[in-house]
This record gives sequence, C-alpha cells and structure tokens, in this order.
Amino acid sequence: MDIKMTKKIKSWNWRKLGYDLLIDISGGLLVGAGIYNFAANAGFPLAGVSGLVLILYRLFGFPLGWGTILMNIPIALGCYKTLGRTFFLRSVRSLVITSLITDYVVPFFPVYSGDRMLAAIGTGVLSGLGYALIFMNNSSTGGFDFISMTIRVKNPHISLGKIVFVLDCIIVVLGGAIFKDSEATIYGLIITYLMTQVIDKIMYGLDVGKMTLIVTDQGSRVAETIDEHTDRGATILKGKGSYTGKEKDVVMCACNNKQMYAIRKLVKKVDPQAFIVIMESNEVVGEGFKRE
Repeated sequence: MDIKMTKKIKSWNWRKLGYDLLIDISGGLLVGAGIYNFAANAGFPLAGVSGLVLILYRLFGFPLGWGTILMNIPIALGCYKTLGRTFFLRSVRSLVITSLITDYVVPFFPVYSGDRMLAAIGTGVLSGLGYALIFMNNSSTGGFDFISMTIRVKNPHISLGKIVFVLDCIIVVLGGAIFKDSEATIYGLIITYLMTQVIDKIMYGLDVGKMTLIVTDQGSRVAETIDEHTDRGATILKGKGSYTGKEKDVVMCACNNKQMYAIRKLVKKVDPQAFIVIMESNEVVGEGFKRE
C-alpha cells in the first residue's frame, strides 16, 4: 500500500470518527435534556434502563448518567455474543457519551416546571429525536435495546416492536406503582408511544413494514449482506432490462421499517449502481413477521 493511499485511509478514519462523535454528542444532548430537564422534574416513570435509573434517582438521588452506565454493564456482558463486536463497541461509546452529558452538561440547561402534558411532549419529542440520530448512525444506547435485540434473535417470529413495547410498559407501570402515581403512569405510557412515533417518523415513516426490489448485477452478494447484517432473508429473481436486454438479478426482501434504512445503506455499499424500489407493505405473513 503506497503512502498516498495510507494517508487517505487515515484521513477517512478521522473524519468518520469525528462524524460519529458529533452524532453521539447531538443525540446525547437531546436524550439527556428530555430525561433530566423534563421527565425527572415532572416525576414521570420512563421505559427501559432510563426508567429504572429514574426510580433510583427519585428514591436515593443516584446520578442518572452513572446509574445508566452501571446498570448497563451486566446487560452488555450478557448480550455481547449475540450483538457482535462492532455494534457492541459503537453502542458502548454512544452510551458513555449520552450518560456523561446527562450528568454534567444538561443540568446547566433550564428545567421545565410547567404543565405536565407539555413536559410529557417535551420528553417524548426530544428523546425521540436523540435516539433517532443515534440509531441512524448504526448505534444504540444499550440497555433494553440490547435485551430486545437478543430476544428477537432467539425468537424471530416475534416482532421487535412488540418486544420493545412489552418491556417498556413493564418498567413504566413499575415506576408508577412504586411512587403510587397513576397520573404519572399514564403520562409515562404517552411518552413511550410518542417517543416511538418520533423515532419512526424521523427514520422510516409511520408505515407498518416495507418491501424492496433491488435490481443489481450482484444479487448473491446483496442477499448475503442483507442476511448477515439484518437477519432478513431475501429472494433472488431473474430479470431482463427492456432497453438493454441485459440479464439482471432482482433481490426481493420484506422487512420492518427500521431494517429498511440499514438495507438501503448496505446495498449501496455492495453495488453503488443498484436500482432500489421501496414499497409500503400493509401486512407480511411468515417467519419473522406475523404468524398465520
């Protein structure tokens, strides 16, 4: 490898790292502000590890950021093999940055003390925007994301959305029961729903599912890449260009909204010349989706 190529690779790596850090910091500021400046002050029970840490914060004054890091350690160790090294390390970086921002940066921002419904909206929108930024950069903030993905790998017939929703509701109801605040529990469920909708809207739209047709010269490689990174199977059809008469592969794949974003990026890496058609899917019946 010559010197020029080495310099280009190093330059690209530094730019990529700078971009990743910028996304993590931006996402961390939004998530931290939603949790600390809106939810914590209003006494809302939240979902996931953030919800468990909020319970400790309200009971014992335990720091939100450090509590999140400590609670994620056993979860991360238990899910490491299932998630893979690259995604795991990126998620750890996002987790640490978001947690430190929550403890040491957002406390300098004004804390909202007004109407609880507006506080719930602020929590859902800000946190949803922050999580969407992090998810779009192929990362996560650990916690129940790790658990949900691990359960999904072991039970592919259960949709990821159902797993996340059930786990989130359990923690929200637990927080409301501990502090005997039924109104806050309702607000917590509203926040969970709102945050999910914001994430989906920013990343993928609000449709139930997607189906894509990928016209490419590298059908086998595209299908293998999709399966390796998203655990989704694909069907390779044979096609023929009407103008050129050239034989082409047409890769057909059904997936959920979140996976569609990743598939589109993966396909362009494998074959930059690929022609991608993305369609809405009202219902998908089969393994990994809805059971008949």
